[in-house]
Amino acid sequence: MIKQYYRLSRPINALAGCVAVFLSAYVADAVSWWPIILAAVTVLLITISTNAWNDYLDIEIDRINKPERPLPAGLISPRGALIFSIVGFALSLVTAAFINLPAFLIALGSNILLYFYSRKLKCTVLFGNAAVAFIIALCFIFGGVAAENVPPTIMLAVTVFFAIMGREILKTMADHRGDLQQNCGTIATVWGKKTAGVLVKIFIGITAAAMLLTHFSERYNPVYLVIVIVVIFPLLTYIALNARHNADSRTLERNSTFMKYGFFIWFIAVALGAGLNV
Repeated sequence: MIKQYYRLSRPINALAGCVAVFLSAYVADAVSWWPIILAAVTVLLITISTNAWNDYLDIEIDRINKPERPLPAGLISPRGALIFSIVGFALSLVTAAFINLPAFLIALGSNILLYFYSRKLKCTVLFGNAAVAFIIALCFIFGGVAAENVPPTIMLAVTVFFAIMGREILKTMADHRGDLQQNCGTIATVWGKKTAGVLVKIFIGITAAAMLLTHFSERYNPVYLVIVIVVIFPLLTYIALNARHNADSRTLERNSTFMKYGFFIWFIAVALGAGLNV
């Protein structure tokens, strides 16, 4: 049973948010790491809570798109997922309260927005994608708030916002069949997969530009630029070229996963670029 709740929480997504907090705090030259640890735990709790809530609401859609998940597979009851989500929500507010007031308000607002997203915004054109991108980008600001030095984290948040917008639209292409059957209005189902593919390419292009701007505005060590150009840009190019309207769902889902792991490579580039510049 513990294994199924572990799967419900989708730990890789949660881990990315925690790493983002530590990275932004590192870039912001955090003096005390205790508030940063609390911030990472808060992001972890918000993420797993929201994932459980999202799966609770999307059980019918997931029976088509992702039948292997614990809820549609019958491995966890809807009631169990709901309780799991509520407990995570409450604990995230407790940990955020021990950081500072701005952190508590960000945690509260993030929880409300993500719950509203799962209920109302997910099946919308662009608004739902923007909500997810904003919350994930906010992880970097959250780390700066915990470190009490926000400015160095702003460009990181901007870059991530555009990257997540591209990935979220790519996911609507992968989930097109299930969303269409459940009358879920996304970019792919309302505007078509071809238009969605064009938008993925646009947001990936903006992401690449933002990564370059981050290097020059923050004056990172040249190693950052080398990793971005040699590793990340080819990966983003591959994903953009394969965001085709006639690509099958498995290919689109795989490219979405590639993009997720590309974030971790970028995290390493940022850490080295900021760290070696000291």
